[in-house]
Amino acid sequence: MGNGDARVRGLAARAGGWSARHRWAAVGIWVLFVVLAMGLGSAAGRVDVEDSEQLKGETSTAAGIIEEAGIEEPASETVLVQAKDDGLTSTDADFRSAVSAVMTAVERTGEVTDVTSPYDSGTVSEDGRSALVQFDVRGDPRTAGERIEPVLEAVADVQKEHDSLRIEEIGGASMMKTFDDAFGDDFKKAEYSAVPVALGILLIAFGALVAALLPVALAITAIVATMGLMGLVSHLQPMSDTANSVMLLVGLAVGVDYCLFYLRREREERAAGRDARTALRIAAATSGRAIVVSGVTVCVAMAGMLFTGIAEFEAMGLASLMVVAVAMVGSVTVLPALLSLLGERVEKGRVPFLRRRTSGRNDSRFWSAVLKRVLARPVLSVVVATGALLAVAAPALGMKTENLTLDQEFGDSLPIVQTYNRVNEAFPGGSEPAEVVVKADDINAPEVKAALADFREQAVGSGASRGPVEIKLHDQQNLAFVYVPLVGGSDQDAAGASLEKLRDEVRPATLGKVDGVQAPITGQVAGNKDFNDQLVGSVVPVFAFVVVFAFLLMLLSFRSLTVAVTSIVLNLLSVGAAYGILVAVFQHGWGASLVGAEGVGAIITWLPLFLFVILFGLSMDYHVFVVSRIREARARGLGTRDAIRHGVVTTAGVVTSAAVIMVAVFAIFGTLSMQSMKQMGVGLAAAVLIDATVIRGVLLPAVMALLGERNWYFPKWLHRLPDLTHDEAPTAATPRTRDDEPEKVPV
Repeated sequence: MGNGDARVRGLAARAGGWSARHRWAAVGIWVLFVVLAMGLGSAAGRVDVEDSEQLKGETSTAAGIIEEAGIEEPASETVLVQAKDDGLTSTDADFRSAVSAVMTAVERTGEVTDVTSPYDSGTVSEDGRSALVQFDVRGDPRTAGERIEPVLEAVADVQKEHDSLRIEEIGGASMMKTFDDAFGDDFKKAEYSAVPVALGILLIAFGALVAALLPVALAITAIVATMGLMGLVSHLQPMSDTANSVMLLVGLAVGVDYCLFYLRREREERAAGRDARTALRIAAATSGRAIVVSGVTVCVAMAGMLFTGIAEFEAMGLASLMVVAVAMVGSVTVLPALLSLLGERVEKGRVPFLRRRTSGRNDSRFWSAVLKRVLARPVLSVVVATGALLAVAAPALGMKTENLTLDQEFGDSLPIVQTYNRVNEAFPGGSEPAEVVVKADDINAPEVKAALADFREQAVGSGASRGPVEIKLHDQQNLAFVYVPLVGGSDQDAAGASLEKLRDEVRPATLGKVDGVQAPITGQVAGNKDFNDQLVGSVVPVFAFVVVFAFLLMLLSFRSLTVAVTSIVLNLLSVGAAYGILVAVFQHGWGASLVGAEGVGAIITWLPLFLFVILFGLSMDYHVFVVSRIREARARGLGTRDAIRHGVVTTAGVVTSAAVIMVAVFAIFGTLSMQSMKQMGVGLAAAVLIDATVIRGVLLPAVMALLGERNWYFPKWLHRLPDLTHDEAPTAATPRTRDDEPEKVPV
């Protein structure tokens, strides 16, 4: 082929061509965009999700009442005073002395208020061996963990003076501090180490420092710009720290992937003898177009989170969508400009023993050998690969989801977990009581007071609670907070049953009979239930939205009904296999020790839907890239089977490199101590690995080989649909093989 000009169409091709011709302008515009986005976002500040916006249902109603009243509930703390053997009880002098010492010690710190004796509140266990000293932390509850250290030290000093007793503190502030100390640095290290890991893998993949730095630089600038945009958008859709972490993960993954796809294609074309301008044009029309299709598909998948109605998910979805869009735009604009500016200097900083990788060839001996066997026996390959994936996915049929309790989340790695278990054993539900927010026109009206007294009595009489039921009045706001320890404690199912009794039986028979009284029930258990109910209700709309729109994008991008259908089926197989691995490892504990985890009997509630959206989007990266290359070769004159061989083998190197980066980044989060983070990291890493190997390397080529010309089936009645295919720069035609007589494919 010559190096002459060739007409190309499509957004990516035109954007790449303009950027290459106006390279300094393109780079300047990108830098200006990143700086402006970050500056405006910093000036605007970020608005985070409020408690009342997190969920719908009673939890949200209760939070709204509290916020409207201007009441800021303080962080509550509890000190467990417990005899180490059966010889000592709460009536003994030593026990009473310890309780008094605790109360005096915490009051002296000046950091607490409303210190309550267990003898006044009735928080003494049935066996008399345990008692709870309760108090509130002064100041903003959101920063209480930063001020609790003197109180913890005071309690520890009392413990030293009473060897026969166990004196331990637990509560929102102390748990906040413990977790920040134990895992705050853990998260930061994971986020910071992701970039060096990605850079190291890229250095191996390209064998040159400059080429390796480009994808990382693009990803980082996309992330920085999105951080600024999040600040601006948060005034319409509140954001969160969780959304920020997810954005970092997704931004690094897609930013590196998109740049990797583009850069490898440009190098491949130059290695084939094209001049720099032609190579860049071909990369823009082919890989650039694949990036746009993939990016739009990922954005659609992320937009599925907006249908959950859960503020945290909506924030994660919007943040992820924005970073993917920014990375996609950067890949097809500033990247061609940088490649045009750098020219041969993109090979600077070569690693001597990796110089063979700079040739630009993407052919893989390993995948060539695998593909030879797959194409020789496609039926066997489909049966074996599909059977293996279905077997891996099988455990997912028994998936149990729930919000992990403290001991499930952290095991026995922290002393505070043991305290949590002791409190729940002595006072079931005491560490996480249900909270009834009672609002009335006059909270001191006789009928309201009588209803509150009836509620307290029936909460215990119904078996939902063993007491004590505590009532706090806020006369000025006409509110009352009723704290009800739930029977079941840390047993989510049992505590949930107790909550239903309160909501469905006790409340209607007491507070529900008083006109004008609102009494939503909130708390940890109630929040978990409301979250689960809302999440379950959003599963079908989210799945339907993502699948339908992904199907339509594949249909329009490849002008093939068959490709669209197989894309969806293969992606669902990949997600199903990831679910199966999660259930096997974390629910049943099979091989959990291999990833430093343990079987906790359940998958955290938010993960299945989150994984589906993330994986369905990210797996399209590889699918679009591989199928685009196959279709491109097919349109140049190769027979379908040879096009499959060419497309898979020539993309194997870049797909492998991209997959290794994603797996490595996600696996970092699998090393964290929190079981929920392990589940997320392992699930994402396993799914990407399966997708890049079994799906793209075996099942996709085998299925396409079996379908033959039916791969390009596009009914006449669909021809009126928009044509989103592209015209890549022509290359020398390759003779057809005798096994294919393809129909003409419009490109």
